[in-house]
Amino acid sequence: MTATRVLVLNSGSSSVKYQLLDMSDSSRLAVGLVERIGEETSRLKHTPIATGETRETTGPIADHEAALKAVAEELARDGLGLDSPELAAIGHRVVHGGMTFTEPTVIDDSVLAEIERLIPVAPLHNPANLTGIRTAKALRPDLPQVAVFDTAFHTTMPEAAARYAIDVKTADEHRIRRYGFHGTSHAYVSRATAELLGKSPEEVNVIVLHLGNGASASAVEKGRCVDTSMGLTPLEGLVMGTRSGDMDPAVIFHLMRVGGMSTDEIDTLLNKRSGLIGLCGDNDMREIRRRIDEGAEDAAQARLAFDIYIHRLKKYIGAYYAVLGTVDAVAFTAGVGENAAPVREAAIAGLQSLGLAVDDELNAVRSGEPRLISPEGARVAVAVVPTDEELEIADQTYALVGHGNA
Repeated sequence: MTATRVLVLNSGSSSVKYQLLDMSDSSRLAVGLVERIGEETSRLKHTPIATGETRETTGPIADHEAALKAVAEELARDGLGLDSPELAAIGHRVVHGGMTFTEPTVIDDSVLAEIERLIPVAPLHNPANLTGIRTAKALRPDLPQVAVFDTAFHTTMPEAAARYAIDVKTADEHRIRRYGFHGTSHAYVSRATAELLGKSPEEVNVIVLHLGNGASASAVEKGRCVDTSMGLTPLEGLVMGTRSGDMDPAVIFHLMRVGGMSTDEIDTLLNKRSGLIGLCGDNDMREIRRRIDEGAEDAAQARLAFDIYIHRLKKYIGAYYAVLGTVDAVAFTAGVGENAAPVREAAIAGLQSLGLAVDDELNAVRSGEPRLISPEGARVAVAVVPTDEELEIADQTYALVGHGNA
């Protein structure tokens, strides 16, 4: 029997998202989420695709080991257990791979040690990723475990894009450079956009706008990333749900000297109390648009947040147009990018001289399929491409270890 199944795990600090896929046809067999790990009100939601009926359980789940054991039990109930000979590998999302990991990597002790060494530049993400890996390895020590890194797609950036203009010795000593994130999404969407245009990735230049609660942009030239908006951490770049994005670094010194704030307080401010939520009290674009459209009492604050969000988006579209020289498509993806028609319309408005325009009727269509929303014959295509990071991780995992499994 050929093993064609891949379990994809995305372990957060208090959650585990998972999908089981069959790579013989890239189909999903089960999807689920464990959240609030370590609390009395932990919740597991599990959906076997064969029935489509979600099972939900609540109650204390002490740690990631208990969470993965609960996931294994749910999968076993559907005949999809982790002990199945059809399971080829487990693929793990790892947020930060530095410059060491430029492609998916089979996990061994040295890989674990390097992921751990990178914790200082990804303190919120890499520890949780490590916990998920170690727990999965304990459950199936005989099975290949593969790390797929958010940063890997961006390692093709030239030094002119990746380097910050600070003292080189200091930068190298502390590994300070632009790494970028959401790489699996940018890789998937740039390829899917090329396919939508009927071309190969090597034939097109694409600006990808991954707009979710975390948001990032990338300039992809002939299938390779040449610039991206996130930097050393996921804080830089676009306005996000709770993160500030680009900002004068001297604001930090000012808050320390004049505001008397500690580094931890400033870290919390910029990562959790800024962006949309800091500007208007909401980090949900649907609620922000509702406040604007219904003329709520605080609509002006919501409008300002929206305008700042769009202004930053336009700046990056223009900047990456300049970086690429020639652009074949701008692709919107992730929760906001896929679902918020007003965001897409506003981001492209006024860019006709760059060959960019949005067709109002096409933009208003709700669909889970990749689609063009630019007018027929437009010089530059504008696309909506639903991202599929789990499929991308599974594809990369199976390509690395799938052949020869029996």
